Amino acid sequence: MSKVLARRGRWSAYRIVLLQAAIAGGTSIFFFAFWGAQYGFSALVGGLIAVLPNFVFATLAFSHAGAKASGKVVWSFFLGEAVKLLLTIVLFACAFGLLKTPFMPLFSSYLLALLIPWTAPLYFKQN
Repeated sequence: MSKVLARRGRWSAYRIVLLQAAIAGGTSIFFFAFWGAQYGFSALVGGLIAVLPNFVFATLAFSHAGAKASGKVVWSFFLGEAVKLLLTIVLFACAFGLLKTPFMPLFSSYLLALLIPWTAPLYFKQN
């Protein structure tokens, strides 16, 4: 039963991550179409900065489930959140330090992808 719960939670989180990736891709196509390749790439990087840490969090946070593993569940959420935060910092540092990407499309795409989990109840039916 606990593996079923973990799998269900992981799949729900992965659906949100897939929607974030779709929004990030659409945003990068929008910036590419209107402002060129550099802005499109910057928006793609911003979307990846939002999507990759959330994917890692979903994988780590939903690795355990059940009452017997309650300590592991809490620990996996804390570990997932810590890794997500560190990965986000590293990816932003790489984007601004190594890639020298424009700020506006990167941050716009990042914010749009970041809004998806907050609005998830609007477009995902809960069972």
